[in-house]
Amino acid sequence: MSIFAKLTRSELRLFLREPVQVFFTLLFPTVLIAILGNIPDFGKPDPALGGARVIDLYVAIAVVFTLGMLGLQVAPLALATYRERGILRRIATTPVRPVTLLGAQLAMNLLIAIASVALVLTVGRLAFDVALPRQAAGFVVAFLLTAGTSFTIGLLVAAIAPSGKTANSIGTFLFFPLMFFAGLWTPREVFPGLLRTISDLSPLGAGERALHAAMTGSWPSWGSLTVLLAYMLVLGIAAARLFRWE
Repeated sequence: MSIFAKLTRSELRLFLREPVQVFFTLLFPTVLIAILGNIPDFGKPDPALGGARVIDLYVAIAVVFTLGMLGLQVAPLALATYRERGILRRIATTPVRPVTLLGAQLAMNLLIAIASVALVLTVGRLAFDVALPRQAAGFVVAFLLTAGTSFTIGLLVAAIAPSGKTANSIGTFLFFPLMFFAGLWTPREVFPGLLRTISDLSPLGAGERALHAAMTGSWPSWGSLTVLLAYMLVLGIAAARLFRWE
């Protein structure tokens, strides 16, 4: 545990040296909430959204945005770069197992995600009167499953990408359509039937649906949780089979 903690601290220090990554994963979700919350119409109940406010919906979307950025772009870029530069191979010659570095990278990303989500929820509550998750246990479950799914996709990207740049490109290519289905540009609640079904079956769309349900006081639907678990299982097995340490 001492080695794992040291590696996690080291990964965190390396992450904090990258101001662009820090801004988009730790601060931008809150900035997004602050911008949208200051649009007058977004703070009013909308009949098209069942009486909900747009800003209420975007808190869950901002959480998914954080997890998507970390899982699809930050994690695969770091892991593929480590392999490309031979860092994983050299670690294998020491008492530290390469899988320990993998765990430290994921732990660091989870800590950043928790900090970002705490900031989003705090600003949403204090500045725009967005209710904190009414189903706290369901929110934690939805958050962890969405994070696990996002990071599993990132591990698969890192497994198949020959370099850090390629991993970043693949992650970016996946990020935008997955965030579309999570409602970043248009809330899922106004999607037509077929598009909403596709969204419900997409990893980040299912995550947003589960998080939003917990925000409003309901336990996340078992359909959404099953979709997230299925992605984690299938993609996790694929990543484990394809990942190479050198």
